[in-house]
Amino acid sequence: MTSLKLVTKVGRDPLVVGLSHSATSLKLHSSLNLGSRKLLSTLSKMGATGAGDEVLKVADESFGIIVVTGLGETRSNFDHEVLRRAAGAASRALAGNISASFALPHSDLAGLAAIGEGAALGSYGFHQFRVSSKTKHPAPVSKISIHTQLTPSTAAKKAIKRAEILARYTTLVRDLVNTPASHLTPDSFSQIMKKRALPLGLKVEIMNHVALKSKGYGGITSVGQGSANPPRLLRVSYSPPRAKRRYAFVGKGITFDTGGLNLKPGLGMEAMKSDMGGAAAVIASVLTIAELKLPIAIDAWAPLAENMVSDTATHPGDIIYIYGGKTVEVLNPDAEGRLVLADGLVRAAEFAKKEGGLDGIIDVATLTGAQGIALGKRVSATMTNDSQIQSTFLKAADLSGESFWPMPLPEELRASIDSPVADLANIGERMGGMLVAGLFLREFIEPGLAWLHLDIASPAYNEDQPFGYTPVGGTGVALRSLVTFAELVASQP
Repeated sequence: MTSLKLVTKVGRDPLVVGLSHSATSLKLHSSLNLGSRKLLSTLSKMGATGAGDEVLKVADESFGIIVVTGLGETRSNFDHEVLRRAAGAASRALAGNISASFALPHSDLAGLAAIGEGAALGSYGFHQFRVSSKTKHPAPVSKISIHTQLTPSTAAKKAIKRAEILARYTTLVRDLVNTPASHLTPDSFSQIMKKRALPLGLKVEIMNHVALKSKGYGGITSVGQGSANPPRLLRVSYSPPRAKRRYAFVGKGITFDTGGLNLKPGLGMEAMKSDMGGAAAVIASVLTIAELKLPIAIDAWAPLAENMVSDTATHPGDIIYIYGGKTVEVLNPDAEGRLVLADGLVRAAEFAKKEGGLDGIIDVATLTGAQGIALGKRVSATMTNDSQIQSTFLKAADLSGESFWPMPLPEELRASIDSPVADLANIGERMGGMLVAGLFLREFIEPGLAWLHLDIASPAYNEDQPFGYTPVGGTGVALRSLVTFAELVASQP
């Protein structure tokens, strides 16, 4: 795991500095005083552009190896996400080095923290199942020094420590998303998170398939009944005594999705190990919040199942009872995420009533292919019944550097999920399918309860080239925004 250290002097480790461009020239940016003329000449001869994601390495008599990372267009102050991505790109290029120093420009603690986050997040590598080819897949840099010209105050050290904690739990989410279904089942997911949660003093409840069926969790049960690996409902709760507010996070946890008896095409199905990205994000976020000791209570819920094909799988046209009593006609067994979330949303609100109620509920899910069609591979969607919770979350996402975009819940689409034989159907109008899924989930939210739905389907799993601090495979999206959201609401009077 990557460690971060705040320093005011650098040694002979590879040194990371920034490079920007204007219409006529290149410019070096650093928190150190560098003899830049000679270095700029060298970079110019190498064809450097200073564009984002560009990383070049140059030998230097004073500093050994200088790693130059692109910052884009020249500015007096760089956006924090620009710094985060530049640090991440450099960190990826440093794989094979044990340690490195980062001396990117920053003028405040938020910029310093962004550099730390990007450096730590960019150092990620998933090597759990590699037993050879270590030269082809070098280990990530594990010791990172962040150079600052700011006073190394308690606040600065705290900012770097927070960056390290965020990176550690984002790594956990990425690892879980990247782990194949042969090694990650509903039960093993629950046990992994329990092992992480108990040392932090968190309360953990794991409901097995027998209890789920007997207590009426028809969504989770129906999705998981075709698998040899039975479903689970995991709750991890953080309730500090000084908490002024309580929220519930609910994450879709399909550890593998074949589509059930609406079988997906074989091409690309291996990526369906990522269909538990929402569950990983919400459980890991409450672990992060607990380690940061934020004064806010969070109940994180993960309805977990494998959606498999067998003689016991749910049939198209079956009618199921969601927890709480509503019935759903399952027209498409591959629209399964909304079924497990429905159980989770109802149970989360019910549980919180005994704890004094909820200030809001957020669900996170790799829910629809329509999300990627609407917003692409890097931008997630938000839908809500409450403008305030959405506004606060979008501010948190902006501070975190994660891209979310608000989407509507058009009332004219609601009638498309009516069923002639049940309270609801699990699919409706094909056009606007992401929005229809949001409308379905809204049916399981009590009137007056602030609710936010996050569809992270495409951004949760990067099947293209790495960029910035984002690797190939699991990205860990939503965790940093959820934690920052908790920080914002916890700081409100």
